[in-house]
Formats: sequence, C-alpha cells, structure tokens
Amino acid sequence: MSATVFLSILALHFVAAMSPGPSFVVSVRTAASEGFRPAAGLAVAFGLGALIWAMAALFGLAIVFEVMPKAYLGFKIAGGLFLIWIGYKTIRHAPDPMPQASALDTPRSMISALRLGLMTQLANPKPAIFFGAVFAGLIPPDTPMTLRALLLFFVFFNESMWYLFVAAVFSRKKARDMYTRAKLWTDRALGGMIVLFGLKIAAG
Repeated sequence: MSATVFLSILALHFVAAMSPGPSFVVSVRTAASEGFRPAAGLAVAFGLGALIWAMAALFGLAIVFEVMPKAYLGFKIAGGLFLIWIGYKTIRHAPDPMPQASALDTPRSMISALRLGLMTQLANPKPAIFFGAVFAGLIPPDTPMTLRALLLFFVFFNESMWYLFVAAVFSRKKARDMYTRAKLWTDRALGGMIVLFGLKIAAG
C-alpha cells in the first residue's frame, strides 16, 4: 500500500467522521447542553467504537476476500454505491435544521459519557459498512501488519480528535449558531466529497 493510498484512506475517514450522523447529533447536543467535559468523554468513546468497527472490517474481510475473490469485487462495488448513497443523503438533508439541544439538570459523569458514546457508535451500522467498503477498495491483501496497525491507530485518532473539536466548538453558543447558518453548503460540500470517493472505489 503506497503512502498516497494510506493518506487517501485517512482523508476519506476524516471526511466521513465529519459528515452528519448519530454521533455528531449526540455530540452537539451533549456539548451544547452539558458542556465540554461530558462531550470529551463521548469523543474518546466514538474513537474506540470506530476502532472496533475498523478492526472487524480489516481482519474479518481480509480472510473472506482471500478465499472468495469474487466477493471482493462485489463488495467493492456495493461499498462504493453505498458511499454514493451516504453522500446523496448528506446533500439531500443539508437544508434540515440543526437539532435543538435540550438542557439537562446536571452534566453526566465521564463514565456515563463513555458508555453513551460507545453504545451510539456501535449501534450505528454505517461505520461497519464504511470501513468494509474503503478497506475492500483500497487495502491490498498483502498489506503488512505494521501498516494495518498504524492505520487503525489513526482511525481512533481521527475520530477522537474530530469529536474533541466538536465538543470544544459546540460548547460555545456563538460557534454553534455560525454552523447552523453555514450548514446548507457545508453539508453539500461534504456529501459531494463522499460521492466522489464512492465513485472511485466502485469503478476502481
């Protein structure tokens, strides 16, 4: 696997992590209503959840694809089409309003935040399909274990750092209002990037 492909996978994952979804909604709501500390706990849990999904996709699918080469091709095409669908949905729902944060009496504990974040991430099937699609399309079966481990580390790092940023930003009301005003074109840009990556994987 070349450095270009490695960086492309990380870039694609970072764009996907930034795209609106259940984790983003929970993060925004928690940061806005409870503050930075509980939302930071969510961020770490989101990273752990992404790591679990990535490990399952990376090691489980590698064995299947070695035994069944046609499954590799079919999954790559299906995964690319799924990414195109995710991008389309992101663009389609760009005009939707931001979720309204509901105030809570007291912020949740760090353990409670970690539990909520991990359950949210593992309950969402999008990361599993996303990682399967990307790994099937871009990671050769003979990729060294050291590169796989490094990739998994950056999956955790990307996911956690993005949601730590979200926690820091949306715990401030002014920044949240700014994103609300820019949401239409921001979501359309992110959705367009995911569509382009989906086309590359499906046709590659």
